[in-house]
Amino acid sequence: MIEICPATADDVALIMHFVRELAEFERASDKVVATEPLLHDALFGAHPAAEAAIALLDGKPVGMALFFHNFSTWTGWRGLYLEDLYVTPEARGSGVGKALLQHLAGLAVERGCTRFEWSVLDWNEKAIAFYRSVGALPMEEWTVYRVTGDALAKLADKN
Repeated sequence: MIEICPATADDVALIMHFVRELAEFERASDKVVATEPLLHDALFGAHPAAEAAIALLDGKPVGMALFFHNFSTWTGWRGLYLEDLYVTPEARGSGVGKALLQHLAGLAVERGCTRFEWSVLDWNEKAIAFYRSVGALPMEEWTVYRVTGDALAKLADKN
């Protein structure tokens, strides 16, 4: 039996564990600098930046989705952006990932969002096939850009 529950402050350590496992899967363990206190503040602080849902399979936590709202000036409506979807290796193929996506799609519809979006690594063929199977389409004409670290500080410098 699959159950999807909103994360609580008591789930922060579990979410951090899943984030580390996801980073390992994505070959980027060294990139995780988040801490439990940072994650707690981001999810449950005075001004939450994101939300999370926990997936339980037969009562055992086996996955999570971390998400937040974005906004489209073209549509004038909010969207839902899935930052991380993670299902433990032993629970993959059991329907947990689809249940998490269905839960978030339901939230998006309930909240009046006109889009539900996420990114996927181009080498993750299993995830790409899974996402296509639920009707998701790649935005092939778009490329994600990111500015971090020294480049971000330089861009912010008005001198």
